[in-house]
Amino acid sequence: MRFHLEGRLVLSGDISKAASEMPPFIQEANTTILVKGAPAGKGAHVGVFNVRGDALEVTIDSDEYVRAHDALVRLGKFFGQKFGRKLAVGVRRAESDSYTIEMELEKEPLQLVRIPLVETIRFDGKKCTITFGKLDEKFLAEKYVDRIITLIQDKVNAQHYAGKAEHWELVWKSPERPALNNQDPTAQLEKEGWIKRGASRGQWIHGPEMTRLFRVFEHVVEKELLGPLGFQEMIFPKLEPFSVWERSGHAKGIYPEVYYVCPPKSRDPLLWEEVIDHYRITNEVPLEKIRERLDLPLGGMTYAQCPALWTFFQGRTIANDRMPIRVFDRSGTSHRYESGGLHGIERVDEFHRIELVWLGTRFQTIETGAALNASYKRVFEETMELDWRLARVTPWFMAQEGLTGDSAETEIGTSDYEGRLPYRQGTGEEWLEFQNVSVNGTKYPKGFTVKLQSGEPLWSGCSGIGLERWTAVFIAQKGMDPAKWPLRMRELYGETPRGIRFL
Repeated sequence: MRFHLEGRLVLSGDISKAASEMPPFIQEANTTILVKGAPAGKGAHVGVFNVRGDALEVTIDSDEYVRAHDALVRLGKFFGQKFGRKLAVGVRRAESDSYTIEMELEKEPLQLVRIPLVETIRFDGKKCTITFGKLDEKFLAEKYVDRIITLIQDKVNAQHYAGKAEHWELVWKSPERPALNNQDPTAQLEKEGWIKRGASRGQWIHGPEMTRLFRVFEHVVEKELLGPLGFQEMIFPKLEPFSVWERSGHAKGIYPEVYYVCPPKSRDPLLWEEVIDHYRITNEVPLEKIRERLDLPLGGMTYAQCPALWTFFQGRTIANDRMPIRVFDRSGTSHRYESGGLHGIERVDEFHRIELVWLGTRFQTIETGAALNASYKRVFEETMELDWRLARVTPWFMAQEGLTGDSAETEIGTSDYEGRLPYRQGTGEEWLEFQNVSVNGTKYPKGFTVKLQSGEPLWSGCSGIGLERWTAVFIAQKGMDPAKWPLRMRELYGETPRGIRFL
């Protein structure tokens, strides 16, 4: 990489009378603080410089070891140390008028790369040239430039993975079991009145029969997983502010899938009088007038369910005698704005889920994940008697952050459970992911600054049980007649509830 910056240190007073002291200052900086941490012969170098009233103008050339924007910030601190008391002059800010970066990419871009906050970006094969106009100190000092460089590299690399499947490795497959159904479960459930489409996009109302099935699944989860493994119930928030997603990593890429929450600018009735009057006159909700009275979004409805829990632990040190911590939440719905159309109950915007989260040492976290995998296998084999398979895939948090491949840490990763949908046989979409177990390593503890009393690295894992997904797979394979279901499911479901009949 090559960096060329033309900028200045803006000072709190005129230093024209001290202009003669600047050449030795620059020379000392070039041989000390501007090469600190770089290999011999590498680092940053101030070339042309000039004193102009209350500004020290400089031109800096550098390599990747001490990038020019960092060098300018270092130079400002060094100036303060050398001349702050002597000249009674401090550095007010560092800024640049022009900044050019040249770097060699691993791969040649396949299409246009758009990056915000840059003046121009140009590619010549693998060579990338970025130019910036005027930049303030915040931009220079707070790593914006470094993140832009990384973003370009990530976007170009992602172009070469576009269309490729995520990492997927088959781990285990159940015996093939004969299907008792070959119809779309959503169409069946809707026809029989077990479910009805809600008023909102991707939303269903679940009737007594469907709700009973949900409760059966919850009972199975309690008896086979939560109770034996000592999971305790908690209630997680369902509104997640951006500050949570910044720490969890979701802020890197979930924006197209979020249901945003915007508070009113004010509760003052006078602000809303026009909206109320408009509706009373027209019987139409004036959406544009409402939008004018909304503040900026403060976050969104829960997307992954577990991130909001971490503010409970944020910045704290957990006692060793409480390890491992195993908790779950089932207190409300999760929300995602699904893309590419909705596909029945298995792909919805509003869904019901039991979220399991566990914390512990590396060994305890991996042990809990293994215990959950064993429990799920027992449920799917002995209770539900499903046709299913287990695969190791790209860790879910990497996928949600737009990353590809597998984790470098072999014990960190996501196990996906996929169930066969007989009615989709031959379509290439026969398998549906309906369950997962993830060991996330130190990702969340580090993101939320959570520590363990012993000083050992704190690990965590999570597992989301989607009741709609379980239902889609179960009904797709076993049908809607409880009399034909596996024995244990028949016993738990009991007599079909008396549904609601319409004339």
